[in-house]
Amino acid sequence: MCVLIIFFRILNTFYGTMKKLNLTVFLLLFLFSNQFPQDQPYVLLISFDGFRWDYSKRGITPNLDIIKQNGVSALSLRPVYPTITFPNHLSIITGLYPENHGIIQNYFTDPVTGDSYKISDTSAVRNSKWYKGEAFWETAGRQGIITASYFWPGSEVNVKHRRPYYYEKYEHMRDYRKRIDGIVDWLKLPYEVRPHFITLYFDATDTQGHQTGPDSPEINKTIARLDTLMGVLFSELKKIGMYDSTNIIVLSDHGMAEVSKSRVVEIDKIIGDNKDVQWNGPIMMVNAHKDSIPAIYEKLKSHEDHYKVYTKENIPEYFHFSENHMIYPIILAAENRWSLSYGKSSWNSRGGAHGYEKDEMDMHATFMAMGPNFRIGFHTGTLWNIDIYPLLCKLFNIHPRQNIDGRLDRIEFILR
Repeated sequence: MCVLIIFFRILNTFYGTMKKLNLTVFLLLFLFSNQFPQDQPYVLLISFDGFRWDYSKRGITPNLDIIKQNGVSALSLRPVYPTITFPNHLSIITGLYPENHGIIQNYFTDPVTGDSYKISDTSAVRNSKWYKGEAFWETAGRQGIITASYFWPGSEVNVKHRRPYYYEKYEHMRDYRKRIDGIVDWLKLPYEVRPHFITLYFDATDTQGHQTGPDSPEINKTIARLDTLMGVLFSELKKIGMYDSTNIIVLSDHGMAEVSKSRVVEIDKIIGDNKDVQWNGPIMMVNAHKDSIPAIYEKLKSHEDHYKVYTKENIPEYFHFSENHMIYPIILAAENRWSLSYGKSSWNSRGGAHGYEKDEMDMHATFMAMGPNFRIGFHTGTLWNIDIYPLLCKLFNIHPRQNIDGRLDRIEFILR
């Protein structure tokens, strides 16, 4: 820096008075645009899996209410279809619809190679070939931002430059308090190696919602438990002097609908068994020889009750669920709160389920945020989860990946 200043002083003296102004202006522009970049913000992105849009409106979440009062809260967060955990977490972190980022369900098979992706298969989950989108931590890392993840789908892929700088391998039973302590430990690192973007994940409301449903006393206890953990996080951030300087975003991937064994459509009784079928209750995909597809479709269409049947060619555009070779030729979308079953391993219609159409309010998720970059006491309508990625890029003043599906203009108004 001193060398540059001396250099420009010599040039100013040499070229005379008329040139001094131009050189001085150039020097100032150079220094301020290149030598003094803005400090990077701190952003903590927290996911409460299956935390429906109305869970924080039940009068049992005083710590989440602090975020609403001191930051931004949305009526709901609109998920992508299918409204399932991995597809939506990847859409949040990439700004892409599942047909474009590649994770179309929690379980699916590539009809070309026969390889399968299962969230219970650690090898598959860590195989980078499945992930076609660029996660925010990859975008940020290329532009000089240190990132970290205490769990997030796609964060532990087997290619180093596609992972966060710091990351934890997923352990479903990892104690929740240990997760918070891990976040705090990262924020206590020396400034030059401290992460500025961190993800944190909790499954509790999804797990309990499946077991007992979204309106049970048990789910209310789980909601209160997560809220208490937020209070612990606030306290720990205050202890290390990071509470006021950290942007905290709390969101979820999808909602939850009450289901029942009395609301099940047995698809195998319509089309017969021994078909290549992938399903999870609210959504089903059917594959067969191309010559058989029209007949199977017509059978399903003639019995269309409590579900909608589509082909990849006629599924409505707003589903954004056709432009991927791993999506089977026939897609069945169950009516909200109904389930589809197939064969002997019938769908276990437990207390709650998700995977229904994204515009069903039961499927809508939660969004709230507070911190130095967010407006204060601001309430807005429904936001879209594919817009989170461009919002994060805006927060860090970095260039997003081109050709994303998310749009900054739909969400940037929540910033100061």
